[in-house]
Amino acid sequence: MARTEFFDDPDAPTPNSVVIAASAAVFDGDGRLLMQRRTDNGLWALPGGAMEQTESLPAAAVREVKEETGIDVEIVGLVGTYTDPRHIIAYDDGEVRRQFNICFRARPIGGTLRVSAESTEVHWISPDNMASLTMHRTQRLRISHALEVGRIYLG
Repeated sequence: MARTEFFDDPDAPTPNSVVIAASAAVFDGDGRLLMQRRTDNGLWALPGGAMEQTESLPAAAVREVKEETGIDVEIVGLVGTYTDPRHIIAYDDGEVRRQFNICFRARPIGGTLRVSAESTEVHWISPDNMASLTMHRTQRLRISHALEVGRIYLG
C-alpha cells in the first residue's frame, strides 16, 4: 500500500483517523543509527508503526523494530512526542491519518539485520551520513532530536 506524507500543505486531504504509533532511534555500540528504506514511499525512516490495542507504546516500538529490521531491542529512553497537526499521511486505500508518535531511544540486544515486507533496505548508518538519505522532514526532526542526548522533545 502506497502512502504520501504532507506537511503544512494547504492541499493535504482532511484526516479521517488518528493513529497512535511508536518509533525507535536504535543506536549500536559504534553510535550508528538503525534505518530502513520503506516500501510504501521509498523514503528512509526510523523503524516504527501503529500500536496494537493489546500492547503498550514501548512494546509497540520493540515489536515494530523486530518486524521491520530483524533486530531485538531494549528501550532505554525517550526521544520525544510528535503530534504536529500539520503532518498528514494519506494511504492509497483511502485512509488519511493524523499520527500521534512517541519516539523511543533503544539499543540492540540481539537479532539479525534483514529486510521485511515493509522495508527494501535496512542498515546501520553513521550520523555523518544521514544528510545523504532521502527522508521526510518529520524523520529528520526525530533523528536530530535523537542525536541530542539528554533532551526530550515534546511537540
